[in-house]
Amino acid sequence: MDIIFSLIPIFFIIALVYSSAGFGGGSSYLALMAILSYPYQLMPSTSLLCNIIVVTGGCCIYYRHGLLKIREILPFIIGSVPMAFIGGNIFIRKEIFILLLGLTLVISAVNMLLFNNRSDKEHETGEKNGSAAGMNRDFEKSGWPAMLAAKIAAGSIIGFISGIVGIGGGILLAPVLYVIKWNDSRKIAAATSFFILINSISGLAGQFIKTDISSDMVLIVPLAAAAFFGGQIGSRLCAGIVPELFIKKAAASIILSAGMRLLFKLI
Repeated sequence: MDIIFSLIPIFFIIALVYSSAGFGGGSSYLALMAILSYPYQLMPSTSLLCNIIVVTGGCCIYYRHGLLKIREILPFIIGSVPMAFIGGNIFIRKEIFILLLGLTLVISAVNMLLFNNRSDKEHETGEKNGSAAGMNRDFEKSGWPAMLAAKIAAGSIIGFISGIVGIGGGILLAPVLYVIKWNDSRKIAAATSFFILINSISGLAGQFIKTDISSDMVLIVPLAAAAFFGGQIGSRLCAGIVPELFIKKAAASIILSAGMRLLFKLI
Protein backbone atom coordinates (compact mmCIF):
# COMPACT_ATOMS: atom_id res chain seq x y z
CA MET A 1 0.00 0.00 0.00
CA ASP A 2 2.99 2.34 0.32
CA ILE A 3 3.01 2.84 -3.43
CA ILE A 4 -0.67 3.89 -3.33
CA PHE A 5 -0.01 6.56 -0.69
CA SER A 6 2.78 7.89 -2.90
CA LEU A 7 0.58 7.93 -6.00
CA ILE A 8 -2.57 9.53 -4.51
CA PRO A 9 -1.28 13.15 -4.33
CA ILE A 10 0.45 12.79 -7.70
CA PHE A 11 -2.73 11.49 -9.35
CA PHE A 12 -4.62 14.46 -7.89
CA ILE A 13 -2.12 16.94 -9.36
CA ILE A 14 -2.02 15.17 -12.73
CA ALA A 15 -5.82 15.16 -12.98
CA LEU A 16 -5.96 18.85 -12.07
CA VAL A 17 -3.31 19.89 -14.61
CA TYR A 18 -4.46 17.71 -17.48
CA SER A 19 -8.19 18.35 -17.09
CA SER A 20 -7.52 22.09 -17.27
CA ALA A 21 -6.29 21.46 -20.84
CA GLY A 22 -9.09 19.01 -21.73
CA PHE A 23 -7.12 15.80 -21.09
CA GLY A 24 -7.68 12.88 -18.71
CA GLY A 25 -4.05 12.40 -17.68
CA GLY A 26 -3.80 8.76 -18.74
CA SER A 27 -0.35 9.11 -20.24
CA SER A 28 1.22 10.45 -17.06
CA TYR A 29 -0.70 8.03 -14.81
CA LEU A 30 0.85 5.23 -16.82
CA ALA A 31 4.32 6.73 -16.81
CA LEU A 32 4.32 7.17 -13.05
CA MET A 33 2.88 3.73 -12.40
CA ALA A 34 5.58 2.22 -14.59
CA ILE A 35 8.33 4.19 -12.86
CA LEU A 36 7.05 3.32 -9.35
CA SER A 37 6.50 -0.39 -10.18
CA TYR A 38 2.71 -0.45 -9.87
CA PRO A 39 1.37 -3.91 -10.86
CA TYR A 40 1.84 -4.10 -14.63
CA GLN A 41 -1.40 -5.96 -15.36
CA LEU A 42 -3.46 -3.24 -13.63
CA MET A 43 -1.82 -0.23 -15.28
CA PRO A 44 -3.99 0.15 -18.42
CA SER A 45 -7.27 -0.47 -16.54
CA THR A 46 -6.35 1.96 -13.75
CA SER A 47 -5.33 4.63 -16.24
CA LEU A 48 -8.48 4.27 -18.35
CA LEU A 49 -10.77 4.26 -15.31
CA CYS A 50 -9.16 7.46 -14.00
CA ASN A 51 -9.49 8.95 -17.47
CA ILE A 52 -13.22 8.20 -17.51
CA ILE A 53 -13.74 9.72 -14.07
CA VAL A 54 -11.82 12.91 -14.90
CA VAL A 55 -13.29 13.64 -18.32
CA THR A 56 -16.88 12.72 -17.40
CA GLY A 57 -16.98 15.65 -15.01
CA GLY A 58 -15.17 17.79 -17.56
CA CYS A 59 -17.64 16.97 -20.33
CA CYS A 60 -20.58 17.95 -18.12
CA ILE A 61 -18.94 21.27 -17.30
CA TYR A 62 -18.01 21.99 -20.93
CA TYR A 63 -21.54 21.12 -22.07
CA ARG A 64 -23.08 23.53 -19.56
CA HIS A 65 -20.77 26.27 -20.85
CA GLY A 66 -21.77 25.57 -24.46
CA LEU A 67 -18.28 24.42 -25.44
CA LEU A 68 -19.00 20.78 -26.30
CA LYS A 69 -20.18 20.14 -29.88
CA ILE A 70 -20.56 16.36 -30.02
CA ARG A 71 -21.68 16.10 -33.65
CA GLU A 72 -18.50 17.77 -34.90
CA ILE A 73 -16.21 15.21 -33.21
CA LEU A 74 -18.23 12.12 -34.23
CA PRO A 75 -16.10 11.10 -37.27
CA PHE A 76 -13.04 10.68 -35.04
CA ILE A 77 -15.10 8.70 -32.52
CA ILE A 78 -16.61 6.43 -35.17
CA GLY A 79 -13.11 5.39 -36.16
CA SER A 80 -11.66 5.18 -32.66
CA VAL A 81 -14.23 3.20 -30.68
CA PRO A 82 -13.96 -0.22 -32.37
CA MET A 83 -10.19 0.07 -32.72
CA ALA A 84 -9.76 1.06 -29.05
CA PHE A 85 -11.69 -2.06 -28.07
CA ILE A 86 -9.51 -4.24 -30.34
CA GLY A 87 -6.32 -2.61 -29.07
CA GLY A 88 -7.39 -3.00 -25.45
CA ASN A 89 -7.91 -6.73 -25.97
CA ILE A 90 -4.39 -7.37 -27.30
CA PHE A 91 -1.82 -9.01 -25.02
CA ILE A 92 1.68 -7.55 -25.23
CA ARG A 93 4.87 -8.16 -23.23
CA LYS A 94 5.84 -5.61 -20.59
CA GLU A 95 8.95 -4.46 -22.50
CA ILE A 96 6.92 -3.80 -25.66
CA PHE A 97 4.27 -2.02 -23.60
CA ILE A 98 6.88 0.27 -22.03
CA LEU A 99 8.43 0.97 -25.45
CA LEU A 100 5.06 1.82 -27.02
CA LEU A 101 4.11 3.97 -24.04
CA GLY A 102 7.42 5.84 -24.08
CA LEU A 103 7.25 6.51 -27.82
CA THR A 104 3.60 7.61 -27.53
CA LEU A 105 4.46 10.04 -24.74
CA VAL A 106 7.44 11.56 -26.56
CA ILE A 107 5.63 11.97 -29.90
CA SER A 108 2.57 13.44 -28.19
CA ALA A 109 4.61 15.90 -26.14
CA VAL A 110 6.56 17.09 -29.17
CA ASN A 111 3.31 17.59 -31.09
CA MET A 112 1.82 19.59 -28.24
CA LEU A 113 4.91 21.79 -27.89
CA LEU A 114 5.17 22.40 -31.64
CA PHE A 115 1.55 23.01 -32.54
CA ASN A 116 -0.43 24.35 -29.57
CA ASN A 117 1.09 27.80 -29.26
CA ARG A 118 1.34 28.43 -32.98
CA SER A 119 -2.17 27.21 -33.67
CA ASP A 120 -3.70 29.29 -30.88
CA LYS A 121 -2.04 32.41 -32.24
CA GLU A 122 -3.08 31.60 -35.80
CA HIS A 123 -6.65 30.97 -34.72
CA GLU A 124 -6.68 34.19 -32.71
CA THR A 125 -5.44 36.16 -35.72
CA GLY A 126 -7.93 34.43 -37.95
CA GLU A 127 -10.81 35.32 -35.64
CA LYS A 128 -9.81 38.99 -35.78
CA ASN A 129 -9.69 38.87 -39.58
CA GLY A 130 -12.80 36.70 -39.75
CA SER A 131 -10.90 34.25 -41.95
CA ALA A 132 -9.60 31.21 -40.02
CA ALA A 133 -12.91 29.55 -39.23
CA GLY A 134 -14.27 30.40 -42.67
CA MET A 135 -11.19 28.98 -44.37
CA ASN A 136 -11.53 25.73 -42.46
CA ARG A 137 -15.24 25.45 -43.34
CA ASP A 138 -14.56 26.13 -47.03
CA PHE A 139 -11.85 23.47 -47.05
CA GLU A 140 -14.17 20.89 -45.49
CA LYS A 141 -17.01 21.72 -47.89
CA SER A 142 -14.78 21.50 -50.96
CA GLY A 143 -13.68 17.97 -50.18
CA TRP A 144 -15.92 16.70 -47.39
CA PRO A 145 -15.90 12.98 -48.36
CA ALA A 146 -12.09 12.90 -48.27
CA MET A 147 -12.06 14.95 -45.07
CA LEU A 148 -14.60 12.61 -43.46
CA ALA A 149 -12.56 9.56 -44.44
CA ALA A 150 -9.38 11.20 -43.13
CA LYS A 151 -11.01 11.94 -39.77
CA ILE A 152 -12.31 8.38 -39.43
CA ALA A 153 -8.88 6.99 -40.36
CA ALA A 154 -7.13 9.28 -37.88
CA GLY A 155 -9.58 8.24 -35.17
CA SER A 156 -8.96 4.57 -35.98
CA ILE A 157 -5.19 4.89 -35.64
CA ILE A 158 -5.45 6.91 -32.43
CA GLY A 159 -8.02 4.49 -31.00
CA PHE A 160 -5.90 1.41 -31.72
CA ILE A 161 -2.76 2.88 -30.16
CA SER A 162 -4.76 4.17 -27.19
CA GLY A 163 -6.40 0.82 -26.57
CA ILE A 164 -3.09 -1.04 -26.54
CA VAL A 165 -1.28 1.43 -24.31
CA GLY A 166 -4.22 2.28 -22.02
CA ILE A 167 -4.77 5.99 -22.67
CA GLY A 168 -7.81 7.90 -23.89
CA GLY A 169 -6.05 9.30 -26.95
CA GLY A 170 -6.67 12.97 -26.25
CA ILE A 171 -2.98 13.85 -26.34
CA LEU A 172 -2.84 12.28 -29.82
CA LEU A 173 -6.04 13.89 -31.09
CA ALA A 174 -5.47 17.43 -29.81
CA PRO A 175 -2.43 18.17 -32.05
CA VAL A 176 -4.45 17.00 -35.07
CA LEU A 177 -7.27 19.40 -34.20
CA TYR A 178 -4.83 22.26 -33.74
CA VAL A 179 -3.10 21.57 -37.06
CA ILE A 180 -6.37 21.61 -39.05
CA LYS A 181 -7.51 24.71 -37.10
CA TRP A 182 -10.61 22.86 -35.99
CA ASN A 183 -11.66 25.50 -33.44
CA ASP A 184 -10.36 27.60 -30.54
CA SER A 185 -8.44 26.01 -27.68
CA ARG A 186 -11.35 25.77 -25.22
CA LYS A 187 -13.60 23.97 -27.72
CA ILE A 188 -10.71 21.67 -28.65
CA ALA A 189 -10.31 20.91 -24.93
CA ALA A 190 -14.02 20.05 -24.73
CA ALA A 191 -13.81 17.88 -27.87
CA THR A 192 -10.77 15.96 -26.67
CA SER A 193 -12.46 15.37 -23.30
CA PHE A 194 -15.45 13.76 -24.98
CA PHE A 195 -13.18 11.76 -27.31
CA ILE A 196 -11.19 10.52 -24.30
CA LEU A 197 -14.39 9.55 -22.49
CA ILE A 198 -15.77 7.39 -25.32
CA ASN A 199 -12.36 5.99 -26.23
CA SER A 200 -11.53 5.10 -22.62
CA ILE A 201 -14.82 3.28 -22.13
CA SER A 202 -14.15 1.22 -25.25
CA GLY A 203 -10.53 0.53 -24.29
CA LEU A 204 -11.52 -0.40 -20.74
CA ALA A 205 -14.08 -2.88 -22.06
CA GLY A 206 -11.29 -4.54 -24.03
CA GLN A 207 -9.05 -4.58 -20.96
CA PHE A 208 -11.79 -6.21 -18.85
CA ILE A 209 -11.97 -9.13 -21.29
CA LYS A 210 -8.32 -10.03 -20.72
CA THR A 211 -7.83 -8.89 -17.08
CA ASP A 212 -9.98 -9.38 -13.98
CA ILE A 213 -9.42 -6.40 -11.65
CA SER A 214 -12.23 -7.09 -9.16
CA SER A 215 -9.84 -8.40 -6.51
CA ASP A 216 -7.53 -5.40 -6.89
CA MET A 217 -10.02 -2.57 -6.39
CA VAL A 218 -8.36 -1.67 -3.08
CA LEU A 219 -5.42 -0.43 -5.17
CA ILE A 220 -7.52 1.32 -7.80
CA VAL A 221 -10.28 3.11 -5.85
CA PRO A 222 -8.03 5.56 -3.91
CA LEU A 223 -6.32 6.62 -7.15
CA ALA A 224 -9.67 7.01 -8.90
CA ALA A 225 -10.92 9.22 -6.05
CA ALA A 226 -7.82 11.43 -6.26
CA ALA A 227 -8.32 11.77 -10.03
CA PHE A 228 -11.97 12.73 -9.51
CA PHE A 229 -11.26 15.64 -7.18
CA GLY A 230 -8.33 16.90 -9.24
CA GLY A 231 -10.37 16.68 -12.44
CA GLN A 232 -13.27 18.64 -11.00
CA ILE A 233 -11.00 21.55 -10.13
CA GLY A 234 -9.05 21.50 -13.41
CA SER A 235 -12.12 21.31 -15.66
CA ARG A 236 -13.58 24.38 -14.01
CA LEU A 237 -10.34 26.26 -14.57
CA CYS A 238 -10.38 25.46 -18.28
CA ALA A 239 -14.08 26.25 -18.74
CA GLY A 240 -13.62 29.58 -16.96
CA ILE A 241 -11.33 32.52 -17.66
CA VAL A 242 -7.92 31.10 -16.73
CA PRO A 243 -5.63 30.88 -19.81
CA GLU A 244 -4.56 27.31 -20.43
CA LEU A 245 -1.56 27.86 -22.73
CA PHE A 246 0.94 27.75 -19.87
CA ILE A 247 -0.74 24.66 -18.43
CA LYS A 248 -0.63 22.91 -21.81
CA LYS A 249 3.07 23.61 -22.16
CA ALA A 250 3.71 22.40 -18.63
CA ALA A 251 1.72 19.24 -19.34
CA ALA A 252 3.67 18.67 -22.56
CA SER A 253 6.95 19.05 -20.66
CA ILE A 254 5.81 16.50 -18.07
CA ILE A 255 4.77 14.05 -20.80
CA LEU A 256 8.11 14.45 -22.61
CA SER A 257 10.10 13.94 -19.42
CA ALA A 258 8.15 10.84 -18.45
CA GLY A 259 8.41 9.36 -21.94
CA MET A 260 12.15 9.89 -22.13
CA ARG A 261 12.60 8.36 -18.69
CA LEU A 262 10.68 5.24 -19.71
CA LEU A 263 12.68 4.84 -22.91
CA PHE A 264 15.96 5.20 -21.02
CA LYS A 265 14.83 2.41 -18.68
CA LEU A 266 14.85 0.04 -21.68
CA ILE A 267 18.42 0.88 -22.69
